[in-house]
Formats: sequence, structure tokens, C-alpha cells
Amino acid sequence: MTYQVYDTTLRDGAQREGISYSVVDKLAVARLLDEFGVGFIEGGWPGAMPKDTEFFRRARTELDLKHAVLVAFGATRKAGVAVDADPQLRALLDAETPAVCLVAKSDIRHVERALRTTGAENLKMVAESVAHLVGQGRRVFLDCEHFFDGCRHDPAYTASVVDAALGAGAEVVVMCDTNGGMLPSRVTAAIGELTDRLGVAPTRLGIHCQNDTSCAVANTVAAVEAGVEHFQCTANGYGERPGNADLFAVVANLQLKLGLPVLPDGCLEQMVRVSHAIAEIANIAPDTHQAYVGAAAFAHKAGLHASAIKVDPVLYNHIDPAVVGNDMRILVTEMAGRASIELKSRELGLDLAGHPEALSRVTKRVKDLEAGGWSFEAADASFELLIRNELPEAAVPRPFALESYRVQVEHREDGAVVSEATVKIRVRGERVIATAEGNGPVNALDEALRVGLLRHYPQLRGFELADYKVRILEGSHGTGAVTRVLVETANGAGRDWTTVGVHPNVVEASWHALVDALTYGLAHSPESARGGREGGDHGSVVTAG
Repeated sequence: MTYQVYDTTLRDGAQREGISYSVVDKLAVARLLDEFGVGFIEGGWPGAMPKDTEFFRRARTELDLKHAVLVAFGATRKAGVAVDADPQLRALLDAETPAVCLVAKSDIRHVERALRTTGAENLKMVAESVAHLVGQGRRVFLDCEHFFDGCRHDPAYTASVVDAALGAGAEVVVMCDTNGGMLPSRVTAAIGELTDRLGVAPTRLGIHCQNDTSCAVANTVAAVEAGVEHFQCTANGYGERPGNADLFAVVANLQLKLGLPVLPDGCLEQMVRVSHAIAEIANIAPDTHQAYVGAAAFAHKAGLHASAIKVDPVLYNHIDPAVVGNDMRILVTEMAGRASIELKSRELGLDLAGHPEALSRVTKRVKDLEAGGWSFEAADASFELLIRNELPEAAVPRPFALESYRVQVEHREDGAVVSEATVKIRVRGERVIATAEGNGPVNALDEALRVGLLRHYPQLRGFELADYKVRILEGSHGTGAVTRVLVETANGAGRDWTTVGVHPNVVEASWHALVDALTYGLAHSPESARGGREGGDHGSVVTAG
């Protein structure tokens, strides 16, 4: 392809605080990037980092790349050292990659103060290193570190570094905004000045932008619009400080907004899957609000938006979310109007359009509850139960009736803290008293409720509390603070759901969310219809440690 999508997640992206890839991680990320269709994958710095040396060794037999070319990264030869005696260049050749990316100083201040050599020697280091690797059959890219800073300080010297690399056979010389301080208009101007000075086509240049001005994506797009065809990015914008240009935003902007064919056919729709999978490997939660791939990238909250979307989704979506593997969502909040509620109910498989009175009741109920601190935008399961309660034919009966519950926390002499909960409930005509301990009052309450229900609903064995979030909301009009609890439950079969509860007491708020969680899960369980046997009017006492 004409455009060179060059990914440096495994090298520059790994410099983000908190990221530490194992060799297995790096191999997995490389496979995902290849599935996404990038043209080049920079795997790391062999020789300088043992982990990267091991990665390239294993990649030779364990990676079967369909789209990408693997690239080894390293520095030019050291000052005063012959190319055939330089250990760094030897390590790059030993990596046995088809392509190599060298980094070189292009700001004379860095040459003299950091490398402690002369400008002339630096030019020889660049030219001789590039020529040596090209002579060994490698495709060579050269990253000009601090290119834009160098251009402002001494444009003639920076241009001479580019000229030396191209003259020695470099395929592309990459302009690096190492400090991340550039703006799009300045990137465009710098490219024009360089091409005029050297008489080279912008297609011989590349771009690599850090995100310190939050302009890395815009700067990269500006460079491509100025004629550059090689652009370097990282998945999800990972990198040191604020990061790098986000691969997914750059590719989507170029392909969907400018109509440039930067990825092979069929790859763009893998964007969300690949983005989230790489985030999981990096052990970083996916950014909900990330452009194109975030869960909220096509989420609509205001009722005015939803009214237009009901007529035509294109009216408030800048692209069809499915093109990048995403989905449109309608958020249910106090800002929601009838159209938002109607669209959200349709998304959940329920039809409120044919029930205008129920639609009005649900809309009013949502506004009233959210005014009191409830939030349904992250609790689809609770919202679905609310809708079903207004539709007699779709109503979900509660699996039990509460008589009472009690929770106590004991701090013992040895320092141990034990939480114990007792619930008294009626299940299918049977009065059940259940007691359980837990690692906190909410966990104990959850365990006690499950113990009491298990004989009638054995499918509860597969349910587990996956996440629990608490937020304290400031009261208004002289009232005290209230607590909002979000509970995420999983069924062990790849399905999870979130419920909400609100109350001034955190345990009671948790109780509301737990009851909704079990009610929703049982209603959607294939075993719910079978359940346990009907009981007469008798009682039982169950205890779990």
C-alpha cells in the first residue's frame, strides 16, 4: 500500500508509566496489530534490552504476520566507532528483521551537549550507519529525534541530517516531535520549508508525534495532508508523558474523513476489538471516552439528540459506529426525554413505542429517581427491570419477599474483623432464615441472600459479584448525603450486568442493587423457569460459613 502505517506500541508505547510487557505480551500485541492491518510493527530495541532481544528471537518462529513487516529499533553507530565494530548495529542485524529503524540526533544542541561530538561526526554516524544496514539488505528508516526543535534553532543543520540519511539510502526519514510541543500549522510549515530547502518530495518523509499539546493526532493528520505517507503511532496513544499519536484515531481520520486507503480491506472494523484487547494485555482499563473505540464514543445522553436519532441515527453520529466495530448507545438520565427512553427500551428488546402511557410513566419515574441520586446510564439491568414493571406482559416477579435483614461487624481482640449477615425471606411460600459471613457487610449480605435462595434457584451458584462501586452524593435542600452503589454481576458464561441502588445508608443502597442483580440474572437464566420445587407454608434455617 502507498501509505505506511508504522506502529511503535511495543517500543515507544511501552514507555508509558505502568506498562511492562512480557515477551509473551509483546508477541500477543504484535499479532493483534497485524490483524488490524498495520504495515510495520516496531518490536523493540535488541541489544539494549534483553527482553527485546528475546522477543525478536522468538518472533522468527512464533509470529506469522499477514500484513506487517517486523522492525528492529536502535541507534546509529557511536562517535569514533566503525560501523562493523559497533555492537548496537550488530544487534540490529542479529535481530534478522526485514527493516530497521535508526534514531539519530537532528538538533545540533543535542549533538554537542548530549552526544558530546561534532555536527560533522554526527552526519558521518548517520550516513555510515544507514549505508551499512542497507548494504546488509535491510530497509532503513531514520528517526530524526527533536526534528522540529532543531528546525527552529538551526534549520540548515537539521536539514543536513535528513539529507545525509536519504543520500545514504534511507527509505524514509521521520520527523519526530520528541518534546510534543508542535501545532498542526507549524508541522505543515516545517514540512514545506524542508522540502523546499532539500528539493525532496514529502513522500520521502515520515511523522512521529508526542501528545504534550494534545495535538499528536491532529499533527499527524496535518503531516499526511502535506504529503507525508509514513506515519508512526501507538495503540490507544500509549507512551511516556501524555503519550503518542493514537493509532486508531489517526487511521480512522485518514480513512474515513480523508478517504485515504491506509488499511487493507476488512481491517477497520477490527478497531474496537484490537484496541480493547491491547488495553487488557497492558493491564490498563480501556478509555471509555476514547475517540472511535471508547464505549461512550457513540453514546447519547440529551433528549434532543435522541429525538433526532430516532428519526435518523446519522443526524448525531459523525460515522456509522459499526464501521469501526463500535455501537451506538442511548444513556438514560434525568436529561432523557421520551425519545431517549423509547430508543433505550428498543435497545433492550422491549417496545415502549406501542405503550404511550407506560412510556410516560417510565420517563417521569426516571426523572424523579435521578433527581434523588439514581443513575441508570451505567445500570442497564436496573433500567430494564424498571421498564418491565410498567409492562404487565413483560413484568419480572421478584424471586422472594423480604421480611428483614440484619448485618453486624465484629472487631475481635486478635484484630480480625468479621462481618455477618442474616436475612429472613419468603421464597415460594417457604419462610427462610439464612446466615453467612463475608469479607465485609455487603459481601456477607450477598452471601446470606444467595444461601437462602440457592435451594429454589440452583443457578445462583454460577453468579458472582464482579465489581462494586460506591459514590457519596452531596445532599441538597438541607438533606444529608446519600450513597449510590453500582454492582456488576457475572454469570460465569461470559455475560455480566450492572444494577444500581441509592439510599442514605450504604448497606441499604447495596441491598437494592443486589436484589436487582439477582432478579435480573434469574429472569435471564435458562433455568429460571425450572427453579426449585414449590414449598408449602413452612420454614427453614440455613447457615453458611
